[in-house]
Amino acid sequence: MVKDRWVPVRSINLHLRERRGEGVPFLLLHGLASNCLTWEAVARRLEAAGHTVVAVDQRGHGLSDKPGAGYGFDEVTADLRALIDALETPQPPLLVGQSWGGNVVLDFAARYPGVTQGLVLVDGGFLELSSRPGATWDKVAVDLKPPPLAGMRRTDLAERLRRGHPQWTEEGIESTLGNFETLPDGTIRPWLTLDRHMEILRALWDYHPPQLYPRVSEPVLLLPAAVADPGRAEQKRLAVEMAQAELARCRVRWFDATDHDIHVHRPDELVSAILEAMRDHFFDPSR
Repeated sequence: MVKDRWVPVRSINLHLRERRGEGVPFLLLHGLASNCLTWEAVARRLEAAGHTVVAVDQRGHGLSDKPGAGYGFDEVTADLRALIDALETPQPPLLVGQSWGGNVVLDFAARYPGVTQGLVLVDGGFLELSSRPGATWDKVAVDLKPPPLAGMRRTDLAERLRRGHPQWTEEGIESTLGNFETLPDGTIRPWLTLDRHMEILRALWDYHPPQLYPRVSEPVLLLPAAVADPGRAEQKRLAVEMAQAELARCRVRWFDATDHDIHVHRPDELVSAILEAMRDHFFDPSR
């Protein structure tokens, strides 16, 4: 059974969706400008396997509070640390982060060793924006600025998502629409404001995963999505190889022909990869 609740964390309230089980607890973190509903299909499958599953809207996102500042890694990881304390799970959780959420959980493990059983990085955490060929902050700020969707009709955005992601389920489409507030006139606007989006993007520009790898002692399951573009594919391959070489314990499972939102596109395969690692005792602290 799923339960929505708001948990006071530091000076804000974070919205989360919670499913209770007897197994290892999972804490799921979405990507930049996303929301906790995108984990629904994954959360149901993990619950069916007997696990407690908590998916959270990070600050500024979804139904969580939206303070005017505090969107760097120091603040969002402090939110996560306080949330873990508030949840009082009977054993340390596995942290699962997609895209920017992967960066958050990797940074968290480097700052707060020994708090989690392990990390699952879902096409995130290992890429470094500043390492892109020819990259500058000014160029990244233009290239990765979100499109101006505010004012679009929700039905039109839904149709655009269906055309862009024909393999996604209707649940996947609906959960992605949860990235936006639907106004009384049927139009939408992002829950995450542009200025906060750009603050997070700047933090990602200043984020250097190779500096964090030596500080992460927990096992890391790395789940990257392959890309078709040869240049980007090579850059990604090298980044994954570096992570695998530098992290104390790392397992990699590539997802071919899969969108960046692996958790929305292929939730069955994603959960299978996680449960397989658990059956192999990959996250066992005694290994």
